[in-house]
Amino acid sequence: MTLIELAGIVFLCNLAPMFAPPTWSVLVYFILIHNTPTVPTVIIGALSAGLGRFFLGTFTNKLRNYIPINARKNLYDAGRVFEEHKGRNLGFIILFMVSPLPSAQLFEAAGLMQMNLKRLTLAFFSGRIVTYSIYAAGASKLKSTNFGQLLTDAFKSPWSWALQLFSITLIYVFAKIDWRKHLRAN
Repeated sequence: MTLIELAGIVFLCNLAPMFAPPTWSVLVYFILIHNTPTVPTVIIGALSAGLGRFFLGTFTNKLRNYIPINARKNLYDAGRVFEEHKGRNLGFIILFMVSPLPSAQLFEAAGLMQMNLKRLTLAFFSGRIVTYSIYAAGASKLKSTNFGQLLTDAFKSPWSWALQLFSITLIYVFAKIDWRKHLRAN
């Protein structure tokens, strides 16, 4: 039952558009407090995180009709700039694998830009398998610390909040750029 609970919690955290606890912290919590086995925890965590982000991007795409038409066109054109140019497309895929930016905003932007969410989710999943494995391996070292305080400090961090707000601002800026100019340059 605990791994099913883990899957549900991780999915919901990754469905949230912002300010959800980081998935690594949920995985480490389950490993430390519920003694879940590391390998299944990492795999289920990465799968659930990927599904949550995929649905977040899909739902965000459905909200496109509620943003101004010029912004909608600019975001669509931005998606084409990244999708149609092989180098930029690879760069965007790598960004989803190892980005320091909050992944919620990356998936929201990709949804608004009508990008291929399946490919980006696969890249996200691949990157998360690696990073979650690193966090899980380090979980045993956390047994000697106050994990609850560590998690609370990370969630309350002004830097964490600032990074979330900065990422949302980037989506707004993306919507203001006339990306058609870059399409013609290809």
